[in-house]
Amino acid sequence: MTNLNDFIVVNGCCTPKKNELEKTSLIKDEGKGLPVAIIGAGPVGLAAAAHLASRGQSFILLESGKQVGANIKSWGHIRLFSPWRYNIDKAAGRLLSANGWVQPQLEGLPTGEELVEQYLKPLSRLPGIKPFLHLNTKVLSIGRKDTDKMKTANRENLPYVIHAEKNGEYKTFESRAVIDAAGTWGNPNPAASSGIWLADEKDLKEKIFYGIPHILGSELQRYRNRRIAVVGGGHSAINALLDLAALKESYPETEILWIMRRNRVEDAYGGEEKDALEARGRLGSRIHQLVDNGQVEVITPFRIQLVKKSETGIELIGSQNGKQSSLDGINEMIVNTGSRPDFSIISELRTSIDSSTESVEALAPLIDPNIHSCGTVRPHGEKELRQPEKNFYIVGSKSYGRAPTFLMATGYEQVRSVAAYLSGDFAAAEKVELDLPETGVCSVNLKSSCDETAPSCCN
Repeated sequence: MTNLNDFIVVNGCCTPKKNELEKTSLIKDEGKGLPVAIIGAGPVGLAAAAHLASRGQSFILLESGKQVGANIKSWGHIRLFSPWRYNIDKAAGRLLSANGWVQPQLEGLPTGEELVEQYLKPLSRLPGIKPFLHLNTKVLSIGRKDTDKMKTANRENLPYVIHAEKNGEYKTFESRAVIDAAGTWGNPNPAASSGIWLADEKDLKEKIFYGIPHILGSELQRYRNRRIAVVGGGHSAINALLDLAALKESYPETEILWIMRRNRVEDAYGGEEKDALEARGRLGSRIHQLVDNGQVEVITPFRIQLVKKSETGIELIGSQNGKQSSLDGINEMIVNTGSRPDFSIISELRTSIDSSTESVEALAPLIDPNIHSCGTVRPHGEKELRQPEKNFYIVGSKSYGRAPTFLMATGYEQVRSVAAYLSGDFAAAEKVELDLPETGVCSVNLKSSCDETAPSCCN
């Protein structure tokens, strides 16, 4: 029977006395002793593993692909814009060097393939990481153990349960914290200017490539002597245009259309010779020359309203200078309109996401591409990435939502801070250790600059 002498009145409520408060606060933390779960074994996910391993923290690393950096392999022919020094996480570099790894020439510019083969794969094979890496493991959903999103009582003390499909079989993992570094790759924006996926565009997926095709390699037969529309005003689009122009030299019947929403094509050229980053400036100069020579036909501003199949190929219906217009007879489309995050796996967690950028809410005013470029985004860490769900973090490009200003080095700083916090080193978590050139760093082909689909970019 409850003894009323054990209670005091506070603000009109019966509240346990101090000794009873101490007893009731000793709720069992069911997640204690469990590992941290990292979703995605790309550069940022592996960096998170390196930082946790360096701090003696247990973790599991879940990757849906057959190998680490699986998404990067799909654009392995692209040469990064940023040199090796900005693509190697510091903790990862220390672990690798301690195990006999030979560091690449820091000023060199790796391809995506080289990034995977010379850095990510060796990192994943380290004895402190390899045993905890689960490949072919697609995360289906994440929640709290035996409770749903609505329940609050004792929520923070319950472990996370990760539902996944590993090698075709259903499996669950429990963890005390979750770092979602799944990225946005494989979830592109549509060609339509409204940002809405329409049925006709989906029906034409065999004629539309979203991302960066290997035009001069495996996709050469697909694009030679075809009429191709490249959609997008960023540097992914420019990368495709430059490769198509090279293809046209050998296959002169190839026709190249460049479709943008920009009011002036000149806005896509950037600083050219005035650019502080030489390769980025060279990019603008090259595409400028191709346009002036008539090798690329520019159609701008053109806002696509509908993508549909026609008797002569693909027809684009939209508005140009305020008037209805259409383009027909297109054989192939390459769409570079950016990517968006997929939140379906975390729908049962309490999150705070900005409604416009779809980024972590606290990051939105720092990264809004209407205001910022990659060079003006302020470094940030655990505090800004913190979610209403305790010990759950969205990091990497997914934390930026639709904003194309994410930098790989920024992701490394994010997970350094988060790993420090989860290890109890709150002072280190609050520090800012990001070192970038004033102009920012972009990871894209030398023939391009900033790219919405590569692991780091800027406009």
